[in-house]
Amino acid sequence: MTTAQTLDVQPTPLALLLLGREADPRSERGVECPGDLPAASDPDLVARARAAKEKLGDRVFVLGHHYQRDEVIEFADVTGDSFKLARDAAARPDAEFIVFCGVHFMAESADILTGDNQQVILPDLAAGCSMADMATAEQVAECWDVLTEAGVAEATVPVSYMNSSADIKAFTGKHGGTICTSSNAKRALEWAFAQGDRPASPGSPASPGSTGSTDTKVLFLPDQHLGRNTAVRELGMTLEDCVLYNPHKPNGGLTVEELRAAKMILWRGHCSVHGRFSLESVRDVRERIPGVNVLVHPECKHEVVAAADYVGSTEHIIKTLEAAPAGSKWAIGTELNLVRRLANRFADEGKEITFLDKTVCFCSTMNRIDLPHLVWTLESLANGTVINRIEVDRETESFAKLALERMLSLP
Repeated sequence: MTTAQTLDVQPTPLALLLLGREADPRSERGVECPGDLPAASDPDLVARARAAKEKLGDRVFVLGHHYQRDEVIEFADVTGDSFKLARDAAARPDAEFIVFCGVHFMAESADILTGDNQQVILPDLAAGCSMADMATAEQVAECWDVLTEAGVAEATVPVSYMNSSADIKAFTGKHGGTICTSSNAKRALEWAFAQGDRPASPGSPASPGSTGSTDTKVLFLPDQHLGRNTAVRELGMTLEDCVLYNPHKPNGGLTVEELRAAKMILWRGHCSVHGRFSLESVRDVRERIPGVNVLVHPECKHEVVAAADYVGSTEHIIKTLEAAPAGSKWAIGTELNLVRRLANRFADEGKEITFLDKTVCFCSTMNRIDLPHLVWTLESLANGTVINRIEVDRETESFAKLALERMLSLP
């Protein structure tokens, strides 16, 4: 299996939702897109996108996340994961418009890191992130109250995954915590556990000379799997060191004793794509493809990660396949658009790349940004109309940026 056509992916009854053609009001920010989109059947879409982008010239900078459709990636000036793209945007201060082909929290991060003179655009406001939406500001504030009543808040350092809303990043910054990516989660947790007892005033990190305390805890938001996998696989903790805080249950479903005994307080959130992979998926692909290497993202469930041969971020997955020998076989546990693109890219090198699961597993909200939305966005900007601008308010931006800067300063 070396091409997109031979990845043996079969659609399920949820295919329309997963392809971004239906809506889940519980996990998305909206489903209506104002304005008249060009028809997807318009044979001139590619030419229209090129013409509008050429007219805008250096005024526009288009970012494309790895999970985007090929038809969108074709027009991206740079591609990458969420944080790389936000930093790329910040490195282009002369670009008047930042068109972020990704999801809502990514556009928020780009707005936080770019200048006031720049405008960040999300081609479809319905492109949210179900994981990010699993932790709201109100829920996290209530969780902090629970930790305070249990007497552990001052010893708890929040660490929030990049895949979180600006509000959650701001909470993290205000309470002395840091942001992490799937690439640097280990460093972020090591930093957090080195902080020792929490300072009395919110927003003030512990002194640089702190040697840390064995009582220090981490509240990891919002992806339980990345937090658990990093703590157990990379920091040598046990599963018993981790407890799961469920925002839909009184006191998170935890007792005071459980909170006090825990080292990692994991938020009950997950990625709807990576959470689909199962231990059975790993066993099945090993039976179907003898000698296959299983490579998965750390957002996968712990049992999937434990059964895999290799684990790493999106960028790590790409680099691993780049360095893989010709003729090697790989089953990849991450979003399908990227897996298909990698299968096509390395086909000529004789690398056999397949999708870990047999059923379709697109990121539904990522797939909402398609060529018609991109054409509409670029043509609107070229005609002087700014649509779907993403703006983070100043107070939220200030605390969120503080948390991001702590991450940037990690060794």
